[in-house]
Amino acid sequence: MKSWAKTLCVLYVLCGSALHVFSLDREAFSFTNYNLDLQIDPGQHRLGVRGKITLRNDAATPQKIAVLQISSSLNWRSIRAGDKAVQFVTQPYTSDIDHTGGLSEAIVTLPQAVEPHAAVELEIGYEGVILQDATRLTRIGTPDDLARSTDWDQIDTNFTAVRGVGNVAWYPIAAESANLSEGNDLAEILQRWKAREADSQMSFMFESTKKTTILFSGHPDGFAVTPEEGMVKIGVFSILRLGMNVPTFVLANYKRIDVHGVGAGAVDFIPGKEAAAASYADVLRNLDPLPGANGGPNLQVAELPNPDAAPFLSDNLLLMPFRPLTAEDRLTLVYALARQRATSPRQWISEGLAHYAQALDIDQQHGRKAALDYLNAHASLLVDSEKRFSLSAVTSKEAEGTPASRSLIKTSDEIYLQSKAMWVCWMLHDMIGPSFSMAVSLYQASADKEPSYMPRLIASHTQRDLEWFFDDWVYRDRGLPDFKVDSAFSRSTLTKSYIVAVTIENLGTAGAEVPVIVKFAGGEVGKRLEVRAKSKATIRVETPAPAQEIQVNDGSVPETDVTNNTFKAQPPQN
Repeated sequence: MKSWAKTLCVLYVLCGSALHVFSLDREAFSFTNYNLDLQIDPGQHRLGVRGKITLRNDAATPQKIAVLQISSSLNWRSIRAGDKAVQFVTQPYTSDIDHTGGLSEAIVTLPQAVEPHAAVELEIGYEGVILQDATRLTRIGTPDDLARSTDWDQIDTNFTAVRGVGNVAWYPIAAESANLSEGNDLAEILQRWKAREADSQMSFMFESTKKTTILFSGHPDGFAVTPEEGMVKIGVFSILRLGMNVPTFVLANYKRIDVHGVGAGAVDFIPGKEAAAASYADVLRNLDPLPGANGGPNLQVAELPNPDAAPFLSDNLLLMPFRPLTAEDRLTLVYALARQRATSPRQWISEGLAHYAQALDIDQQHGRKAALDYLNAHASLLVDSEKRFSLSAVTSKEAEGTPASRSLIKTSDEIYLQSKAMWVCWMLHDMIGPSFSMAVSLYQASADKEPSYMPRLIASHTQRDLEWFFDDWVYRDRGLPDFKVDSAFSRSTLTKSYIVAVTIENLGTAGAEVPVIVKFAGGEVGKRLEVRAKSKATIRVETPAPAQEIQVNDGSVPETDVTNNTFKAQPPQN
């Protein structure tokens, strides 16, 4: 009878937990703090983790059930609250947020319900292996070589590199299932996770069976390497703002070049790659992508052994293959160093300035036309995104192009954010010239407490009120402009020059300052004109010869339609 009673009790717990599965709120809790001890055995590809995590209830109601997820290649061993073990049921959970395409999910029954805004601390233990695994990519048809050059994470004797959420869930998370075959689903799930973890912290102690160079995307708190009972103990490291930085660790037999100069830092390379590493160090030494800005620690650039591996940046650690340095590799270094200089709690600022720095570097290296070509190579992503959203907004009867949820300060679409933020920075660069660089150099992340901080900083150095611009492009998503030359009238002057009055109409839903170019035999003259949404504005341009063609926009402002940007000029009036 006792065995039957015990069996019925277990079944009751399992069935009760199964009922919870259908009503789980996986995103009810935010993980505000991790304090983890990691043991790594490269020879066995093994990771073992013990430690504590703090969960805060962000839901509107008390929560009795918490969900903890780790990579499907890892297994839960223990979960405790206080000094008591808690009941939990594990199950596989399909999600492309991990490279295996799945998670090991623990559904935890907490000792008592956690009230809204309150927190609970759990003591956890899990272990398993991390092998290179590109299942999530190959099952949607990605060629094996390409898949393995993207999902290169592994623990191995020769080389160990493991990125966090979005690649490998080596620390506990909780998120809804992400599916790579469904458009931006993975990106949106990741952005939601990052938004929830924006102010979270992590600290961890490493132990490894192999004494090698150890790199972390974080900051050492008393870094030390000491042999202890066959293990190599590593000092405590900390990572702030997990929403911006993905916890990443690397173990390899690296050699190092310390870089002193404008772009200070270090280059870690695999023996035999001395020449390639030296060329990367030379570029880094002379890079100054955002003059005057100095917001973060020195950049660490470390080699990935696969020459086709996709680069990855987290905090101050850039991982990339070392090969004969290409223009694309240079832009990767520019982006990484600019991200270090442009640290900000606002992703649109950090990402926008980092991508803007790439366009600026192209401008300085190859001229403005090349920079505009680079910008416009990314324009289709922004235009397509705005068109899709505008269509869905009309379908759902939302006010067209106005929702703040799609604004740069709130969007969960990372690709859209990066593209639009880059354009915002470039347009500000064109509108206010050197004053934009001055504002960037004076920017202080610690002082950025509200969205109006950057506009006020710019206004203090330009005496220009650009609130309308930030409202159209940053605070809200009002879509894109659509410029059209409405009319152009020329007349000759007593000094044998010509005055051309050009009227520009903006058919779009966002305003911008746009170049207006008057072309004539032997040359052209350009001026800038501010044209608000659904409005017209007129500018007068003096030319030495009769105007032949009027062009609005030189490619420096993204538009929904560029087929109406030119206008054939009529002969001047006497």
